[in-house]
Amino acid sequence: MKAAVIGAGIAGIASSVRLAVAGYEVDVFEANSYPGGKLSTFTDRAADGGLYRFDAGPSLFTMPELVEDLFRLAGRNPTDYFEYIRLNETCRYFWDDGTRLTAWANHDRFAQEVESVLGEPGQHLLDQLADSALKYNVTEKLFLQKSLHKLSTWIGRDALHGYLNLPKLGVFGTMNAANERRFRHPKLVQLFNRYATYNGSDPYQTPATLNIIPHLEYNIGAFFPTKGMVSITNSLVQLATELGVRFHYATRVDEVVTAGKQVVGIRATQLGTELIPYDLVVSNMDVVNAFRKLLPKAKQPERILRQPKSSSGLIFYWGIKREFPELDLHNIFFSNDYKAEFEQLFQQHRLYDDPTIYLNITSKHKSDDAPPGRENWFILLNAPNNTGQDWDAVIEQARQHVIRKLSHVLGVEVGPLIETESILDPRSIETRTSSSQGALYGNSSNNRFAAFLRHANFSSEFDNLYFVGGSVHPGGGIPLCLLSAKIATDLISE
Repeated sequence: MKAAVIGAGIAGIASSVRLAVAGYEVDVFEANSYPGGKLSTFTDRAADGGLYRFDAGPSLFTMPELVEDLFRLAGRNPTDYFEYIRLNETCRYFWDDGTRLTAWANHDRFAQEVESVLGEPGQHLLDQLADSALKYNVTEKLFLQKSLHKLSTWIGRDALHGYLNLPKLGVFGTMNAANERRFRHPKLVQLFNRYATYNGSDPYQTPATLNIIPHLEYNIGAFFPTKGMVSITNSLVQLATELGVRFHYATRVDEVVTAGKQVVGIRATQLGTELIPYDLVVSNMDVVNAFRKLLPKAKQPERILRQPKSSSGLIFYWGIKREFPELDLHNIFFSNDYKAEFEQLFQQHRLYDDPTIYLNITSKHKSDDAPPGRENWFILLNAPNNTGQDWDAVIEQARQHVIRKLSHVLGVEVGPLIETESILDPRSIETRTSSSQGALYGNSSNNRFAAFLRHANFSSEFDNLYFVGGSVHPGGGIPLCLLSAKIATDLISE
């Protein structure tokens, strides 16, 4: 049996591993010259020859067991391929008024920090993390590990457990409203509201159910791969290759060929004009572009494809010629008006003049990612998806806003310290990853029915066509993309 996987993003690679273990002969076709999609890497060289390495995309690693499961499934020892550490600090938070707060991995220490810095009772934080764990435990087996589009999901013990706990999930209220009820201090509300951005949504619109996200970071833990985030990609590609998977880079699939209710193969111009036959096809391509470009003759699921998209990102990769001991791996510099920032982002499709800044510095834990005495800064701003903005002007304005804000909070003029710069914007995200409108997470989750408005992991029209990745169920981000591969390949095995 032969299977084709379209796209070597993390979900496509994971699907290829699972299919190879199941006995399939697997080909993976990737339009780029490298694997990983957003989970890739590059380097910039300074004028004096100093080399900076950057992870291009995802920078937070949670639920490492989902990566390890793939090695164990193949009968391998995960530590022979991939190593990581658990972080003692989850994130450092900064506000313009000089407030600084560290989110410690240890719950009691984090609670003491919240109490001493913000005057918020530490128990409120502990209650929030317990509530996040409850929400996760109710939804995990029902929503995250199974297809929402199969009747079998909605019957049985897991479904009954979900129904009985429905009032606790926060389906009918917003994340912000729930956090305002929990916390007295607006800075702590803002801190927990930011978790809506983990799937490109608005905390003032998205349901409070998404308060499950902090569970991954605080209760399960935040981790760092010792060889950088790209080592997730590299280790899984190595595993897949050992299992016989063939990767075809710089090879864009032009068409998924169908006959009746079956997919019969693919066509790729780089490989000639002939049909390449396959028994099944798994698409890791953004579902909008998969239907519009690869399946234009198929029935188009317009209700899903036309859903509003998640936010995108504007990323500055800066080589900085000094070290900042007050910064760590993960750092957040908050805007002064979070509500206004999200209104501009989702309603006006504009980048806010006082943007919240996420600053990731892998050289804090992987010293060879920057020359001695320097740091590699990965700066991510929440950005609107690409609807035709003047991105060149937006980027120049945003650059000045970021330099101004960081210089103010850190008390150092940042601009003169930048010795290398690369930029990734919604246009280039759309081009490099075939993400519709450059959205990072497919459809947005700004309504209570969003989970049901993602495409299924299987085709309702073709019996042997499946979908994985951040634009389909269960959603975006490394853990959910890996789970999408599990759901799809479980359906195949059934």
